[in-house]
Amino acid sequence: MRKLIFVFLIGCSLWNSLITLSFAGDNIRADIPRGVWVSVFSASKVLYSRDEAVKLIALCKKAKIGQIYLQVYQSGHAYYDSKEFDNSKYQGMVKTAQIDVIDFLLKEARNNNIKVFAWINLLSLGQNNNADVIKRFGAEVLTRDQYNRISGRGNPNESDKYYLREELLFLEPGDQRVAKLLISVVEEVIERYPLFSGVHLDYVRYPMTVPFIPGSRFNNYGLSYGYGLKNIERFQEWTGLDPRSGLKSTKDYLLWDNWRRDQITSLVRRIAKRVKEKSRDLLVSAAVIPAGERAYASLFQNWAFWLEEGILDYVVLMNYTLDNQLTKELVRSSLSHRGRGKVFVGLGLYLMKDNFNTFIDQYKAVLSLNPDGVVIFAYDDIDDVLLKYLSSL
Repeated sequence: MRKLIFVFLIGCSLWNSLITLSFAGDNIRADIPRGVWVSVFSASKVLYSRDEAVKLIALCKKAKIGQIYLQVYQSGHAYYDSKEFDNSKYQGMVKTAQIDVIDFLLKEARNNNIKVFAWINLLSLGQNNNADVIKRFGAEVLTRDQYNRISGRGNPNESDKYYLREELLFLEPGDQRVAKLLISVVEEVIERYPLFSGVHLDYVRYPMTVPFIPGSRFNNYGLSYGYGLKNIERFQEWTGLDPRSGLKSTKDYLLWDNWRRDQITSLVRRIAKRVKEKSRDLLVSAAVIPAGERAYASLFQNWAFWLEEGILDYVVLMNYTLDNQLTKELVRSSLSHRGRGKVFVGLGLYLMKDNFNTFIDQYKAVLSLNPDGVVIFAYDDIDDVLLKYLSSL
């Protein structure tokens, strides 16, 4: 059968018959929700065209995708009708489309029983050195490593010979000015667009490094973030300890690590509270690192606790890998942390867009573990072959 599919892919004229024969035997649950991420960088330029928005809805209907994660705030840019923050990107959208495509898409989605969530990048500024938050408060709102260095591609340092860092600027969640501004972004989005079904948080963590270290006790052997000025000041006020030089015992290190985790958790909790105050029907989710231990110990993203406490309705694992066995192990482990929430699995189709069978094998393996949903990254990578497959289930 795989040989037949290969022949089909290089030009076989038996399209419909082969698709039917190939997928008829798949025993895939059709009731597990499907979603798709739609980035502001989409080649389809969904936010800039009424016609592209219509195409997105049509694809979702055909592929039985009931959830759209629509990026509206990225790298400090507002791709929505903002009155408080830099909305130059939004102005470009409206100028091109002659309408607010978000309004149009939300209405079309509602008419077709498709939920749309406002996808908001929180702590990452990408390479945007001119973001509103920096203009307002200065570079001190950026998080720093234990050597007082900010992250980002434009900030090389000697340790780059030994470690890989994310090439992005990150905000310091322990700076209350940052938290207040980000909460304002979320509030503005849900107030302006009441047809959103909820909010989807992204980059709600500290920067990633390779190799990673499991906590500040191992700071001499790697890089760690959270050493923003205001965060350190607040920690010192609470404990009397300086995390840059004053941690001497296991208890001290644990205090500092838990403090950093608490700053991120506090931001998530405050956002979720504001959203639920707007409407209990609005859902709050977050894209998270699928390896729970690494997320907890190195990135201070305690998503298992968020589910345990019911802070979030669900998380979406960013389970992007070509290793099918690793996919299964990460999902199997993560599903044990449902707590009072749910666990969706994000699959990196962008890694497999030229290898249809790999994605299908991974998709089936994930569904066999009974997650609460699957989200595909990303919309642009769904081709006609995958669309035919999804519509056949």
